Amino acid sequence: MDALGSLLEGPRARGAFLMRVLLDPPWAVLVRDRAPLSVVCVTREHAWVVPERSEPVRLVRGDLALLGGAETFLVADDPATEPRAHILPGGCGVSPSGEDLCEVLEQGVRTWGTGAGGPGSAELLVGTYQLPGEITGRLLRALPPVVVVRDGEAGAPLLPLLAAEIVRDEPGQEVVLDRLLDLLVTSALRAWFARPEAEAPGWYRAYGDPVVGLALRLLHDHPAHPWTVAALAERAGVSRAALGRRFSALVGEPPMSYLTGWRLDLAADLLRRPEATVDSVARRVGYGSGFALSAAFKRERGISPSRHRDGG
Repeated sequence: MDALGSLLEGPRARGAFLMRVLLDPPWAVLVRDRAPLSVVCVTREHAWVVPERSEPVRLVRGDLALLGGAETFLVADDPATEPRAHILPGGCGVSPSGEDLCEVLEQGVRTWGTGAGGPGSAELLVGTYQLPGEITGRLLRALPPVVVVRDGEAGAPLLPLLAAEIVRDEPGQEVVLDRLLDLLVTSALRAWFARPEAEAPGWYRAYGDPVVGLALRLLHDHPAHPWTVAALAERAGVSRAALGRRFSALVGEPPMSYLTGWRLDLAADLLRRPEATVDSVARRVGYGSGFALSAAFKRERGISPSRHRDGG
């Protein structure tokens, strides 16, 4: 499995917040829900996305933006427009004075806003991954504050399909929307990482190397295997020293250091699952016991797995 597939194959959207938003100008919404990853798609007119710590970006029909890092951001018809609504954790909307807007501005199945859908109304599709375990931390750390993918860049026309499904109310609809959101995000990230200016992380670029790419696939596909540099080198058909040098040069860290980080990233995500125990997660990511995982987790991350699971 490749880098992007490894990062998105495991934890996925589970009951993601998805909403169709209709807004008449002038409009502005301040998003303060602190979601690990948000997706803003424009299906009519335009929108400005104004992140907390980077430059405003204008989106037109067919464009989408990914915003990570749980930052506050503004979505508006113009960056200068004052926000008329604040979106809080859980997707609830309130006015600047604190008035509950969830029911006031509800317009039907997963539809919300002030617009009537006529000429000049902006239409947005907004989705969020609400829990840290739904998108791996390694992926989020690789992204800039805003990733913008323009109309047509992501390949398959997923936006029209999502727009059609988001307003349907049928059995199993939540699962359908979760998977569509995953597909949309994966397609957008694939398009973004392919750009020369994307500055993709070393582990992503290294997948193109015949030696290091093979080693990375082995580590990603079988994190619980008792890997050594010698075992990886044998599988890659090179010497231990050659693999160590080449891996460090391309990825930015030695193979075993990368494996430790990958195992702990996986553990951090798996621990968020309701059924997870420290012992069961330890076995899945290559530690002999919960005690061994706890020691490594605390050494590298500064907190225990149990505290991490509880949101510490």
